[in-house]
Amino acid sequence: MSLTQYQSKRNFERTREPRPRRAARAKESRFVVQKHAASRLHYDFRLEIDGTLKSWAVPKGIPLRKSEKRLAVQVEDHPVSYIDFEGTIPQGEYGGGTVLVWDKGTFHMGNVDPIKAHRDGKLSFSLAGTKLKGDWHLVRLKDATQWLLIRAGDDMKPVSKKADNTSAKSGKSMEALAQQGLAAKPGRAHATSPGKAPKRGAARKRVRGAIASFIPPMLAKPLKAVPQGEWFYELKFDGYRALILKQGDQIQLLSRNEKDLAIRFSEIAEAAKSIRAEEAIIDGELVALDERGHSSFRLLQSYAIGTQSPPLAYYAFDLLELEGKSLRDQPIEVRKATLKELIPPSGMIHYSPSLGGDASLLLKEMRKHRLEGVIGKRVGSRYEPGTRSGTWIKLKITQSQEVVIGGYTDPQGTRPHFGSLLTGVHRAGKLIFSGKVGTGFDDAVLELLKAKMDALSTARCPFVNLPEKHRGRYGQGITPSEMKRCHWVKPSLVCQVTFHEWTRDSKMRHPAFLGLRDDKNARDVVREMP
Repeated sequence: MSLTQYQSKRNFERTREPRPRRAARAKESRFVVQKHAASRLHYDFRLEIDGTLKSWAVPKGIPLRKSEKRLAVQVEDHPVSYIDFEGTIPQGEYGGGTVLVWDKGTFHMGNVDPIKAHRDGKLSFSLAGTKLKGDWHLVRLKDATQWLLIRAGDDMKPVSKKADNTSAKSGKSMEALAQQGLAAKPGRAHATSPGKAPKRGAARKRVRGAIASFIPPMLAKPLKAVPQGEWFYELKFDGYRALILKQGDQIQLLSRNEKDLAIRFSEIAEAAKSIRAEEAIIDGELVALDERGHSSFRLLQSYAIGTQSPPLAYYAFDLLELEGKSLRDQPIEVRKATLKELIPPSGMIHYSPSLGGDASLLLKEMRKHRLEGVIGKRVGSRYEPGTRSGTWIKLKITQSQEVVIGGYTDPQGTRPHFGSLLTGVHRAGKLIFSGKVGTGFDDAVLELLKAKMDALSTARCPFVNLPEKHRGRYGQGITPSEMKRCHWVKPSLVCQVTFHEWTRDSKMRHPAFLGLRDDKNARDVVREMP
């Protein structure tokens, strides 16, 4: 099992459970038992093995009498950081209910390799916790997910009713943790502030000291050629567009469709506290950096699913509000000059400077360094929320496009899970098939995508222009006979791809997958037309 299953089962915009991250192999192996009041009360038994928590659900609790056996059902691996998780998972989410750290400590297996023992289906270990002490066995049955947890040592003193209901981490009871969860505001969970952001379009009147309101980011219009007039240019980043809303040490980190990113990227939210302002709304891009220091959306995807841990950064390029006053009608040069003074000289928050006004020279350098392109901003322009007015433009070197996943084909050869994604873009509110995407996946992404698509399975083809009687010029069409071998999904997943060009019949030539875009709404995905 991998952390991909853990990722696919959880909505991290709602649950405070930790994001999936594999950890380095620990010097001392730890265990945790979490009492979990989900649809049925049970105990989750977890051992730290090979950088994750191998996990079993034990419905009747840990056996304490010699030779006593309890059924233990193996579930998905959990990140090592889950060892300290307790609190309330929102109802309606996977595992919804109260979680209490019932016991925690270390376990020992002598000279036995725990990775091999787990693979072979027999683990013998000694626990040293606050409640559990002594020896146990875990033995796998014929059903790969079913194990027996067996007390190997002498009888252990029963755990008192009070101790059974008390956290080994916080000393709180299940009832206290449940009440704490009810008292918390529903909706987004913020890494640095429990407050809920106002809904899009809500009135922006606020008293000083109240958390700022979301402002839809201004958008750039794609162009093929360098425009006339007075412009300056900035680097085009390849990440998540994000607003920082700062009120003292309260930070909100919101995507362009107002999704909360503060839990997923808590390091960036924490770093934003260093911005030299009491109140501010800043526009910028959240990125993962490769070994050259260049932004990489593929690495950002790997970070999101826990397969890699690249360095993160936030590049601030505009200032919308400062100390409760709007700067959106100020010229762009004034906004950027003011913003520059707010950004600390070191850390994860960076100021994105102007690169000058010679777009042709800049694009030549971008090609040399294999960068995505530049963003142009008209000198003297104001900030226009949520619009693509043309005073911000983008000149792209590499072709990329957001597309909606509407289905997939069966795998061939040694590839697991699926063959190609069937993707499209909206035109006049209808989903138009735009090509198969069959490259750019690693095993973890294949597994994650398949799990997400299985949850959205449907019998109905979502593309209005399929089937096609004839194949497209580059073999991208799908004929009626091929339709029978396709699997369809509800069109709500968005991914980003690179490709060579658009063909005459509006298909992408040689597209490659870069990553999922959960910061974009599927219904907003249309073909970019410079």
